[in-house]
Amino acid sequence: METPSSSELSDLTGAEAPSPSSSEDAMEGFYRLQRRLLTTTLVFSAFIFVSTWLAYSSHIALNYLIGACVGVVYLRMLSKNVEKIGQGAGGVSSGRLALVAAMILLASQWNQLEIMPVFLGFLTYKAALIGYTIWTAIPTGE
Repeated sequence: METPSSSELSDLTGAEAPSPSSSEDAMEGFYRLQRRLLTTTLVFSAFIFVSTWLAYSSHIALNYLIGACVGVVYLRMLSKNVEKIGQGAGGVSSGRLALVAAMILLASQWNQLEIMPVFLGFLTYKAALIGYTIWTAIPTGE
């Protein structure tokens, strides 16, 4: 039994076989998304940091900022891992989990840090992801 060629498969599925330029375009799209998500996370972090400073205290705001910085590092590590998967290299990274565990342990053991603001600061990257997703899902009327 013969295996169908890529042109025959594209005729059957209605989709074209990926070309090298399309995979380069896909990676370029990934890098663009990566920059947008990082920028969105930084904007969310800055806004929440200033709001926390004004509403509570500088101590709470700085605790939040520590968590937000760890969240940005986590997001960067996550995007690097996704990039490796996109380029065909596999593997699982446990460094991200170690980063979160170290952050929580440090916050719980060091008397100057408070766990809740640090943890909520870390979760800012998730709020930014949700915000970005909602923002891009809303039709702009164009």
